[in-house]
Amino acid sequence: MFAAYAARIDPDQPLNGLELGERPEPAVRPGWTTVTVKAASLNHHDLWSLRGVGLGEESLPMILGCDAAGIDEDGNEVVLHSVIGQTGHGVGPDEPRSILTERYQGTFAERVAVPTWNLLPKPKELSFEEAACLPTAWLTAYRMLFTNASVRPGDSVLVQGAGGGVATAAIVLGAAAGLRVLATSRDEAKRKRALDLGAEGAYAPGERLPRRVDAVIETVGAATWSHSVKSLKPGGTLVISGATSGPNPKATELNRIFFLELKVIGSTMGTKEELEDLLSFCAARGVRPVIDSVLPLDRAREGFEKMAGGEQFGKVVLTV
Repeated sequence: MFAAYAARIDPDQPLNGLELGERPEPAVRPGWTTVTVKAASLNHHDLWSLRGVGLGEESLPMILGCDAAGIDEDGNEVVLHSVIGQTGHGVGPDEPRSILTERYQGTFAERVAVPTWNLLPKPKELSFEEAACLPTAWLTAYRMLFTNASVRPGDSVLVQGAGGGVATAAIVLGAAAGLRVLATSRDEAKRKRALDLGAEGAYAPGERLPRRVDAVIETVGAATWSHSVKSLKPGGTLVISGATSGPNPKATELNRIFFLELKVIGSTMGTKEELEDLLSFCAARGVRPVIDSVLPLDRAREGFEKMAGGEQFGKVVLTV
């Protein structure tokens, strides 16, 4: 079957390790099933995999891709929950939790094997392309906002780095839930897009905000960390799920964190139940993922290049 996969690890030039070509059909173990992929979306996790983060040379070649929507063996339209082994379904009792492409072949292929437990019905209101955007970036944003930041309608939230998948999702979901959303971006066009998606204000990174916020959604890392901490109200919450600009900020702002009793919470992906809630929320409220572009699988390299250059706004989707 045709697939996009990591053939080599290159920390400095990750796209050097990306190959497109034929790979073996997925092997199905007890408790697993095969899904015919209709659409899959790119995440920064795929770039990090090509750099060797969470993926070792011994696991190569590895088909990339965490997210997908497709057709199961019974002809049902389904969405994949991409956290494998979260509850032990389909894996051994001592096997650690992982994400597709860390231990198991991913979704940038004609077919993918996953534990049967990991499948959820695709709402009829969502296209395959839209549904394929939800299991990683949008689920991450959903958990950051509503589980870990514990914000409520009327609360204010700062979303750093508008344009990335998680940040864009947080803007759309926050606005739909009645939050007062502020956003930042280095790019003026992306700031305008953030306003179009429901943000009350959009600012350059580090720019002084009109007011402090109840929570910050942080995925940029080192470049925006200090601004994130300084933007919080006393007792506010900073939720971080990534560090695309690096993990080591110049200033940790520890004095501000303890003096203002700020909360810093790490967040990774989400549960199957949260994905089910997200799918229902999107279907019921008319919320739709922001899609930057849709490309056929054989043009996957174009999508990777766009994401690596930070040129996208929203999700890049690959169709099979």
